[in-house]
Amino acid sequence: MMGAAVSLLLLAGLLVLAVPLAVFSLQVLAACGPARRSGALPAVRPSVALLVPAHDEARGIAATLKNLLVQLQPGDRLLVVADNCSDDTAARARAEGAEVIERQHDRLRGKGYALAFGVDHLRAAPPTVLVIVDADCELAPGALDPLVAACLQADAPAQALYLMQHATPPGLNGRVAAFAWRVKNWVRPRGAARLGLPCALMGTGMAFPWRLIERAELATGSIVEDMQLGIDLALAGHAPVFCEQALVTSRFPDTPEAAASQRTRWEHGHLGMILQRAPGLVAAGLRRGDLRLLGLAADLVVPPLALLVLLLVSLWLAAGAAAWAGVGAMAWFAASLGLVLLASAVGLAWVGWGRAVLSLADLVSVPWYVAGKLGIYLRFWSHRQKDWVRTDRE
Repeated sequence: MMGAAVSLLLLAGLLVLAVPLAVFSLQVLAACGPARRSGALPAVRPSVALLVPAHDEARGIAATLKNLLVQLQPGDRLLVVADNCSDDTAARARAEGAEVIERQHDRLRGKGYALAFGVDHLRAAPPTVLVIVDADCELAPGALDPLVAACLQADAPAQALYLMQHATPPGLNGRVAAFAWRVKNWVRPRGAARLGLPCALMGTGMAFPWRLIERAELATGSIVEDMQLGIDLALAGHAPVFCEQALVTSRFPDTPEAAASQRTRWEHGHLGMILQRAPGLVAAGLRRGDLRLLGLAADLVVPPLALLVLLLVSLWLAAGAAAWAGVGAMAWFAASLGLVLLASAVGLAWVGWGRAVLSLADLVSVPWYVAGKLGIYLRFWSHRQKDWVRTDRE
């Protein structure tokens, strides 16, 4: 009786992991085809406002604004929200020719509040399209036009391809992190787009029709306000689309401590969104018969890749121990099949998108990187990060 219960428990765990594993594998496989291209802009491009939330970004704000200004056309606006700054971010932004507003609040802190403040300021003379770019990011040359075109064509938020780079040659952990970032922000949304499904918003390089963003709930302290906003707009009938032709880049943190803080914020926020929003998305998708909502829910429930590996390997080891104890080998065979599928999908992603940042020898070392992230996931249950914290960079 006890053996049967253990076997059923293991199979139930594998069944839970089967959904994110299948979604991840399908996204990687679909990504291997040609990219979907956005439509062309009208002959006269509608007005665009670039909104840049900035908190203590004096060291890098000038470079960001120089990069953005060259892509603006007459009638466009570049608005910087200097939010709770203790440095001269505002003065440096004004010196570059940006329109600047300043916000101070002792209690309501975080990017969401800065975005809401900026949108409120723009209501007096609203643009047709609002584009949000973080203060530590750069748009690739010519990226703004295809992003705006995708937004207008879909009448929905458009998310640029968002990649992160290292300022100096990274160590093994940095190279693995760069590969994992490409899988999450490039391979998976590309695959979803080829399947006609939406993607998650990523916080920067996001374009919105004004009539959608002006009504959105932005003033929140969420540490993943981008994911929350994308879900809210999808439920309102405007699921985000992926625009691979528009590239926005940023840098990974320079120190291990800053990198760990950033990863903790992102991954705790993602796991929290799975628990809080995935059930409602699934229910709404089923109730409305909306495949796009179900597709967004399916994308959301794929946990960070390292956690998916840790969970599947743990079940494989437990099932192997149960089989060795004579409980039955079915769960072990199922877990083995899952590991083969996951390894194949990761290998396919590496062949297509990872070789530029991760060597084959590095790929073999990925399990050590995965094991090193165990503490982040354990702290989700004991000391979950809930407050927004700026990532320090040199």
